[in-house]
Amino acid sequence: MRLVIATCSVDYVGRLSAHLPSAMRLILVKADGSVLVHSDGGSYKPLNWMSPPCRLAIEQHDERHVWTVENKAGERLIISIEHIHHDTEHQLGVDPGLQKDGVEAHLQELLAMHIETLGAGHRLVRREYMTAIGPVDILAKDANGGTVAVEIKRRGEIDGVEQLTRYLELLNRDPLLAPVQGVLAAQEIKPQARTLATDRGIRCLLLDYDVLRGIDDPSLRLF
Repeated sequence: MRLVIATCSVDYVGRLSAHLPSAMRLILVKADGSVLVHSDGGSYKPLNWMSPPCRLAIEQHDERHVWTVENKAGERLIISIEHIHHDTEHQLGVDPGLQKDGVEAHLQELLAMHIETLGAGHRLVRREYMTAIGPVDILAKDANGGTVAVEIKRRGEIDGVEQLTRYLELLNRDPLLAPVQGVLAAQEIKPQARTLATDRGIRCLLLDYDVLRGIDDPSLRLF
């Protein structure tokens, strides 16, 4: 991983255009090819980024270094660097990844096996669909061929909605996947999380562990 602290301006050119005026920022260039631009605020979320596969070209323009990051779709992230304050590279090695607890991992496996729990006509694309910021629990297609990204939690809270929102922002940049619908699936969903999810167009789905395991039949219940 390369870490660069630089005074720079940033332009994103693609389906939409965005401009970040000159300021001191952190630029991350990861081994997988992704490039992320961070400020000192806004917590974990980058100001802008380009996910792999993409190509980085560096040119000298007068007193500036211009980094152009371009993906397969022709979208470009143009970083115009006025001054580099810090530039280091580190070999991080292979990360073992986030380990879900047993219940969440089993829910993911069961939902993948019974993917029509999401709705009639849904089909599984893959589990643990990797993105530049982590794996999406389940990627599926709905009956109309639309892409569906599912985040699975034992208890759905605001953090889960925020996590899924980040995945959706990234996935919707891929013209082969967009538009992507988000689903927060959990055994329990907190009211605040449901409100935030609804506001962001994310569907909430309650999962019944026993029904997914095939040891309970809701049609046989009295209440």
